[in-house]
Amino acid sequence: MTPFGSYIRELREQRRQTDSAYSLRRVAERLDIEPAYLSKIERGDLPPPSESVVTRLAAELGEDADTLLALAGKVSRDLQAIIRRRPREFAQLIRQLKDAPDHALLRIVREVRDGNW
Repeated sequence: MTPFGSYIRELREQRRQTDSAYSLRRVAERLDIEPAYLSKIERGDLPPPSESVVTRLAAELGEDADTLLALAGKVSRDLQAIIRRRPREFAQLIRQLKDAPDHALLRIVREVRDGNW
């Protein structure tokens, strides 16, 4: 299993234990994909699906879409567009932040979100 596939299966199975609406077949139906396709993704027989399917899967399972996209080895189109506008600056920023503790990252996010430059 791939980390993405096993994570998806684990999430879905956790929900299925208390709600039969999370059977593989019913989830695939709501996502408008074939159950066999979802099964192969969960087993790691196929690579992670497109951004669109990953995003719908995130909504279906109540997960953060960016987290699932990262597990799938993808970056959302909107983030790609942002990075393309200033690739050097964002690459440098990400490399500088790679070892920062979570609390420091959260502080930076809050400061940027709140406009406290």
